[in-house]
Amino acid sequence: MKRRSRTHSAIYFGALLSLASLGLAYMGSAPRWPGGAPVLAQAPGPAEVRRPRRSDTSPRLLDIPRPAVSLGPGRQVKPVRLNPNRTVSLGLQQDGALQSTPGKAHSGKVGKTVDGIGKGFSGPQGSFVIASAPPDTSGAVGETQFFQWVNTAFAIFDKKTGAVVFGPVPGNTLWQGLGGNTPTPCEINNDGDPIVQYDKAARRWVVSQFSVSGGTFSQCIAVSTTPDAMGSYFRYEFQQPAFNDYPKMGVWPDAYYVSYNMFEGLSGARACAYDRSRMLVGDPNAAEQCFQLSPSFFGLMPSDLDGATPPPAGSPNYFIGIGIAPNSLDLWRFHVDWNNPANTTFGTGANHLPDARISAARFNNACNGTGETCVPQAGTPQQLDSLGERLMFRLAYRNLGAQEVLLVNHSVDTGPPTSRTGVRWYEIRNPRTTPTVFQQGTFAPDTNHRWMGSIAMDKKGDIVVGYNVAGSVNPGIRITSRFPTDTLGRLGKETVLQNGTGSQGTSTDALSRWGDYSGLSIDPVDDCTFWYTTEYMKENGTFNWRTKIASFKLKRCK
Repeated sequence: MKRRSRTHSAIYFGALLSLASLGLAYMGSAPRWPGGAPVLAQAPGPAEVRRPRRSDTSPRLLDIPRPAVSLGPGRQVKPVRLNPNRTVSLGLQQDGALQSTPGKAHSGKVGKTVDGIGKGFSGPQGSFVIASAPPDTSGAVGETQFFQWVNTAFAIFDKKTGAVVFGPVPGNTLWQGLGGNTPTPCEINNDGDPIVQYDKAARRWVVSQFSVSGGTFSQCIAVSTTPDAMGSYFRYEFQQPAFNDYPKMGVWPDAYYVSYNMFEGLSGARACAYDRSRMLVGDPNAAEQCFQLSPSFFGLMPSDLDGATPPPAGSPNYFIGIGIAPNSLDLWRFHVDWNNPANTTFGTGANHLPDARISAARFNNACNGTGETCVPQAGTPQQLDSLGERLMFRLAYRNLGAQEVLLVNHSVDTGPPTSRTGVRWYEIRNPRTTPTVFQQGTFAPDTNHRWMGSIAMDKKGDIVVGYNVAGSVNPGIRITSRFPTDTLGRLGKETVLQNGTGSQGTSTDALSRWGDYSGLSIDPVDDCTFWYTTEYMKENGTFNWRTKIASFKLKRCK
């Protein structure tokens, strides 16, 4: 169904009511966030432990019967579920880390670039017809393949040639047969919110989507049995206590960590660990351990390991969200104990409050603080969603030896005098001890809008950021980069990966829903080549989005 928009005045008065409600919740013995800011009460206690509802080992992907579900045509909009605590900014201030001019040019090369799933896409398993919007594009690179997944379908590409070697097929193809004679929700539903990861240390694919239709909420996870994405998979279905929206996964030595935003029975962020060692061998006793946070917290990202060097032994996984205090980020440490869940901890104290507040330069969340619709595009009055009330996928982790680094981004409003949407990015250091922002910036080098970013670092310490751009131009795809020797907080000159030649929406068919995330991953073979996938527009209209898969390598990385 299509999400109804709300006026700024409605949001403003809703915000006042929310603040009044919060004031009541803060009275008495309500827990307080480090630094003194009170938060809503939440269920304290140990980790919730669940075994999978179903698990098995699949046939090879080519031998799994595809579900009798059409990929299209359809006219469905996947509704956005925004942070219920978002409020309109009552006065935008100029961004405190604004980069309003282009940086220096860096010598790099755009490599393999192919059309991904979208309008006009076809492969060995047939043609793709758009059934919904937005695509929520996810993808990752492996040793020989690139695996791309949008909300309704996935496909696998040969990394060297760019050829489609499998797909497109519905996402729930991966779980067909999991329930035996009694189909499970993961088999029946093809609900989306997909995540594709490549576990570099184990040389396995880890893929996931949620199942939220029909009154039962589940997370569907599959781990490949080999480095070949077209092989067999260990399959799991974990039932969830409420609507497990916006799942985001990070690969870590001791677990696959996943964050959720919970709705319909629970409210607030949820953090879970899945038993990686057992899932890598298809053990049906693989469990999840979860913590439910209060409604005060929303949109967390788990750290995701890049590079050949693991974190120091015993390191927790790190979760970060936009801070509930102004101009800050919140950080949690997740220590999981698979032998004794009573020893598992998340955050500080029984209420699982953040372990640290990280001060950041002044920022305004995009779209006047609401994360709703404000990104303009050429040739149409129709504006696009920003999701500016949450962090963007991924929270990339790299161990450089002397430093442990976390990279993350979100969409912000630059504020006066030329207000526009830009990509705020951070390099955070010392997450195990005293996490601090080593450098940060808001990339908005002209009057166009940039959003829906994804960030990563190669083995030389070079940073690349991919994102969408629109405004005086049609929605397209660009990237930028920086070297460690560049001035702190500055990104370099842009590289165009795909110019947009059309805009979304018509005078009679409005469609504000854009993507909810994009995917930038680092090649596990050379640890230098970045692979980016996201959406763009080739022609005017609705339900005609396209996606691109592109590789990029800075010449200094060898």
